[in-house]
Amino acid sequence: MGVPRTLDPRTPVLVGYGQVNQQQETPDVEPVDLMVAAARAAADPRVLEAVDSVRIVNLLSWRYRDPGLLLAQRIRAGNAATSYTGVGGDVPQSLVSQACLDLQGGGAEVVLIAGAESWRTRTRLRAAGAKPDWTRQDDAVPEAPGAHDGVPMAGEAELRINLDRPAYVYPLFEQALRIAGGESIDEHRRRIGELWSRFSAVAAGNPHAWSRKTVPAEQIWQPGPGNRMISWPYTKLMNSNNMVDQGAALVLTTVEKAIYLQIPTDRWVFPYAGTDSHDTYAIGERAELHRSPAIRIAGRRVLELAGVGVDEVDFVDVYSCFPSAVQVAAAEIGLPLADPSRPLTVTGGLTFAGGPWNNYASHSIATMAERLVADPGSRGLVTANGGYLTKHSFGVYGTEPPGHEFRWQDVQSEVDAEPVRQLQVDFTGTGTVESWTTPVGRDGTLERAFLAVRTPGGGRTLARIVDQSQAEATMSEDIAGAQVRVQADGSATLL
Repeated sequence: MGVPRTLDPRTPVLVGYGQVNQQQETPDVEPVDLMVAAARAAADPRVLEAVDSVRIVNLLSWRYRDPGLLLAQRIRAGNAATSYTGVGGDVPQSLVSQACLDLQGGGAEVVLIAGAESWRTRTRLRAAGAKPDWTRQDDAVPEAPGAHDGVPMAGEAELRINLDRPAYVYPLFEQALRIAGGESIDEHRRRIGELWSRFSAVAAGNPHAWSRKTVPAEQIWQPGPGNRMISWPYTKLMNSNNMVDQGAALVLTTVEKAIYLQIPTDRWVFPYAGTDSHDTYAIGERAELHRSPAIRIAGRRVLELAGVGVDEVDFVDVYSCFPSAVQVAAAEIGLPLADPSRPLTVTGGLTFAGGPWNNYASHSIATMAERLVADPGSRGLVTANGGYLTKHSFGVYGTEPPGHEFRWQDVQSEVDAEPVRQLQVDFTGTGTVESWTTPVGRDGTLERAFLAVRTPGGGRTLARIVDQSQAEATMSEDIAGAQVRVQADGSATLL
């Protein structure tokens, strides 16, 4: 690829993208080791030594006071500024957009974004009663800026009934999708099994995927050995797989610096545009549980900023922690669910390619870059999601130099103008079931079911069924629209 003389020398460009999987039993390999390996896979030592900003995605499998400092020391980027992030799957794409703005504005020269998790190793050590012998930074090391950023995952309404994890909330969205689509329970389960089977087929062809085998749809939506029901209607194979040891790194610089560092142009990928937004932090305040105004507005705006139509995007990676996240995003952006020429993932998704907590999108951006450089002239769209379909970040990429500067917009003011629903935390009375999910214990017991309930005035309350026989009924019957009595403490009884 030739570099046009008219191209602004401060145009941001993605020049390095590395990924690592640690499949072997290696207890001494910690997250910073994986980040170092990913960085070295992303760029040669000469480029890494030129890094002046190291930005680390929040990690959960180990606590470092300043992981970027450790990484910078290991790659010999001794003068690099470091920062850390709060929690959220949207973070990697947001970091790329911010890096592009900083590079374009002269606030940085070479930015390294990295993240890693050794969650599988950490979990196995804990199960064996052992503690990792990993790097500890003492209190003399200042905490990296950004370490305490973020927003709460759950509010008063969710905490009151212990609706406190993604494995419970996303199947609540899934039921809302089914009900809105008028599908029967079995018809719907088969369809999302087919969707996830197509994702597994992509993972089978992705050399960076954690699990590289195509899984038939029936093995996904039907419970079975190794695939227990987690929370109705989601089996284990419909959940993100965080039992991985994975790392990824991205290197961004300017066109001018990339030329100076003699980075081959056939490795260059240009970020064209980015957007960020969030839906209401309170789940119960969302107008509809199967919709996302933030995805609709930010997803379409990023394409407008990039000057690309949705049908002109060659590759797509939709954030895929659970099937509902993919379906909602695809509907809002206008992406077909089953287009064989353009799958909704380049990695295989968080179930099959791997779900390293907050860092999946670093892997999707790295894989997207590989797909783009293998097909010169192509363009790609990456979506990233944090929380409960809450925080959203989007990026459009291509191999051809852009005809404009990198563009970014926070579209929150438009999202905030969208209608919301009244959340009635302390509602007492009779309402109708809007959606539900039923968690299943490892031994197959059903102790509760979570409900989204429409109240008579058109508001919403969140409740839970605690009677075991009624919880069992929620998995054998379609209770959409059923009458339910809600008590002041959030407990509910089907009428």
